[in-house]
Amino acid sequence: MKILLVRLSSMGDLIHTLPAVSDLSRMRPDVELHWLSEAGFADIARLHPFVKEVHAMRWRQWRKQLNRAETWCEIGRLKNVLQRQQFDFVLDSQGLMKSALFAKTANAPVKGLDFNSARERWAALTYNQTYAVPKGRDAVWRNRALFAQAFGYEMPAEQRFGLVVPPEGRLNNLPEHYYVALHATSRDSKLWPQDCWLNLLQKLYDGSGSPVYLPWGNEAEKLRAENIAAKLPFARVCDKLNLLQAAFLLDNAAGVIGVDTGLLHLANALDTPVVGIYTDTDPAKTGVQVSPWAVNLGNVAQIPDAEDVYQSLLSCIRAKSEAV
Repeated sequence: MKILLVRLSSMGDLIHTLPAVSDLSRMRPDVELHWLSEAGFADIARLHPFVKEVHAMRWRQWRKQLNRAETWCEIGRLKNVLQRQQFDFVLDSQGLMKSALFAKTANAPVKGLDFNSARERWAALTYNQTYAVPKGRDAVWRNRALFAQAFGYEMPAEQRFGLVVPPEGRLNNLPEHYYVALHATSRDSKLWPQDCWLNLLQKLYDGSGSPVYLPWGNEAEKLRAENIAAKLPFARVCDKLNLLQAAFLLDNAAGVIGVDTGLLHLANALDTPVVGIYTDTDPAKTGVQVSPWAVNLGNVAQIPDAEDVYQSLLSCIRAKSEAV
């Protein structure tokens, strides 16, 4: 059975779909799974070994250039590629009108969330078969529940992300022991004060003598990382990383501390000890998947202090080492 999964964006949405893919790999190994994703996040889908092929689309670029013939030629080529695959059905796990329209281009029956479950209700009216998945639960559970119904199995009790970083993500010359600080996020209100970062990173270095790596995604984030590194000689500003390289960095870290950002969820999915720092969002809705080595601190207008974050990370690292 050949199936196309439609989950286009964003990074967090793709990451929260991965446990459902792991369920599918265990319960329905006969399925050949393809994934349609926004090109900027396609490497997230490539981290799961059960995904046979990833098909990239560029809607974020195309929507700004709909008056150009080249745009429609690219859309047409994607449509032809998908239709040649002759999928048995398409599963749209995003539940948006945008995802529903792209799901239809494969020219196969489309399954998805029902009218009361989809993020945009009208998307459900375009599907050939729909399923009820209660709102109010976290995104990981909702994806797993949708997959279980669409493929006809009982959701496994154990939740796994099941990621494997491919060789092309490898970074050379990393030390054996290091930390990663995810200081950057999409909204300034989610940032953690720089003094808190300086305090925390100094504690980490004093306790272990290990460097701390600072990834960045744009010039403003790079400048923030450079400002931190200018005050802490053991802090290292990363080179520009693609998603596979970032995954390798996170996968091999002793521990990761981060604000509410996609890379924080990626570290969580890679099963690295992680502490999420929340200052303007509710971790019950957007936090990491909690485990003995993954915790969330803070909440809306509740900024955690450096000592709490430090002690929490040490506890997570101990818990992971005891579990190995």
